[in-house]
Amino acid sequence: MIGLLSHVLSGALTGLLYALISMGFVIIYRAGRVFNFAQGEVLVVGAFLIWSFAQLLGLPLWLSLVLALAGSLLLGLLIEKIILRPLVGEELFALVMVTIGLLVFVRGLVLVIWGADVHYIPPVFPMKGVKLGPVMMDRGLVYGGLLTIVLALAFSWFFNRTRMGMEMTAVAEDHQIALSLGLTVRRSIAIAWAISGVLCTLAAIIFLSGKGMTFLVGDIGMAALPVALLAGLESIGGLILAGLIIGMSMGVAEYFLDPIFAGGVASVFPFAVMIVVLLIRPSGLFGWKTIERI
Repeated sequence: MIGLLSHVLSGALTGLLYALISMGFVIIYRAGRVFNFAQGEVLVVGAFLIWSFAQLLGLPLWLSLVLALAGSLLLGLLIEKIILRPLVGEELFALVMVTIGLLVFVRGLVLVIWGADVHYIPPVFPMKGVKLGPVMMDRGLVYGGLLTIVLALAFSWFFNRTRMGMEMTAVAEDHQIALSLGLTVRRSIAIAWAISGVLCTLAAIIFLSGKGMTFLVGDIGMAALPVALLAGLESIGGLILAGLIIGMSMGVAEYFLDPIFAGGVASVFPFAVMIVVLLIRPSGLFGWKTIERI
């Protein structure tokens, strides 16, 4: 029983980490109606920036983290200015395809700059675990879960209660109408990409603390995809429940099904859960329903 509880709790905390990554998906979508397939690659860049500052340049860890967060913020702004800004007002298909191209380009760039070798991130959190009842949990995952909940509440308030947040949501509905109303489309999208870059690096800090990584760690962006789609691409608060559902289902699948099928089921089980839910509710659990006149 304790083994099952351990898998469920670990899965729940991992699901909350996926929710943190998915928050970047949702914020960009709410501000610009763009689904960023390159989310995982931005996380990779943030992680390698941490390694470069801490290990290559020998800077203090706290300073390396601050510089990496600032670098990921600037990366988000550069992506928006160079790649997304010329496409403001264009069809959704063009915006989606450019993020797919960005995924391939950034992955190749990371491979050229840092290579394919394993790079180790210094431990950010104490290695001693946190005892939750009879179960010992990874301290970084516990801190990450708490951080995800706090950020989800903060950004939900920002988008629903502040003038800038509501303007960003209005911009996403239609770029041309927003421009005609005098709203600053470029600023809204730039802020969203900057926030998303910071969130990716925060996720990298939590997920990779004291671990080795390669350029392939960007696949975590796709692993977080079911959480974003399950919650609904407009719901930030809904990411918490979606992350818990996905994470706990992974834990249960890992405990019961992986031993039967010699592993691998837990990694694909979230996508099965996502497909079932989306077949019943295409907008996700908390996504906005759109009514159109035909």
